[in-house]
Amino acid sequence: VQLVESGGDLVQAGGSLRLSCAASGSKFRPDDMGWYRQAPGKQRELVAISHVGDSTYADSVKGRFTVSRDDAKDIVYLQMNNLKTEDTVVYYCYVRFDCGKYWGEGTQVTVSS
Repeated sequence: VQLVESGGDLVQAGGSLRLSCAASGSKFRPDDMGWYRQAPGKQRELVAISHVGDSTYADSVKGRFTVSRDDAKDIVYLQMNNLKTEDTVVYYCYVRFDCGKYWGEGTQVTVSS
């Protein structure tokens, strides 16, 4: 299984970015698809996950970030609005299939003040 992420960039505070992650190589359809993030020296934390039928968000991003998915293409998106400097970290795509869990290699988001 391969996860290919894109969309990380440098943006000013208050701006927007959209991350994308395309999953390929599995004969199974993904169950959960979403995003985690990890700052240096800290544990990886949930940002947003799209389950079948609903989504889960970290309190810190509720109302600003939206996770969505294209099940026909096995792509998950993270629309990030009103970005804050504290959102500056590496974001990792996460996909859970029946056969296991997989991670992307990470994409850097940097928010300048």
